[in-house]
Amino acid sequence: MFSLLYGLWKYIFSKAEFHVLILGIDKAGKTTLLEKLKTLYSDVEGLPPDRIVPTVGLNIGRVEVHKSKLIFWDLGGQLGLRTIWEKYYEEAHAVLYVVDAATQSRFDDAKSALEKVLRHPDLQGAPMLIFANKQDLPGAVIAEELDKYLDLKELNDRPSLVQAISAYDGSGIQEGVLWLVEAMKHTKRTQELNRRADAAVTL
Repeated sequence: MFSLLYGLWKYIFSKAEFHVLILGIDKAGKTTLLEKLKTLYSDVEGLPPDRIVPTVGLNIGRVEVHKSKLIFWDLGGQLGLRTIWEKYYEEAHAVLYVVDAATQSRFDDAKSALEKVLRHPDLQGAPMLIFANKQDLPGAVIAEELDKYLDLKELNDRPSLVQAISAYDGSGIQEGVLWLVEAMKHTKRTQELNRRADAAVTL
């Protein structure tokens, strides 16, 4: 009886909860994005860009978006820190990968790091949202150009989108996040992670 009532309560009152990794090489604008997400979706004002320092380790942001709870894990992108990314893959519902679209000299590094992420078995089926960031800067390539350059063969059948944004002024972010929430709701990966979470609760 308890399990039936709990299931009914959960269905009516609880909100879906998703864990999203924010990845990308250093200086792509990941932490600036996280702070802008807080500003856009919560009562907590994010840090202004001039007070943000490079991430060493992990930053966490929690927001409510489109009747869902999103927990963002922002991981440092320096070369020596990328080895810790995979420690978070197994519990992630999706990946939000940030590329500095205004610095084409670093596209090769960004593509190489992204391909390693996509090949990892612990992220199988995870939706991939790629933000072509820094659209507020001159010379930034548009989403279609970045998509063509990345030419990702490892995407396979996973849901994916390349979206032009500016983490500085917030343009394009909400459209991308809306797509991501809808994508996460309808993947087998989310169903499997939910089953695991429910099993842990009943133990």
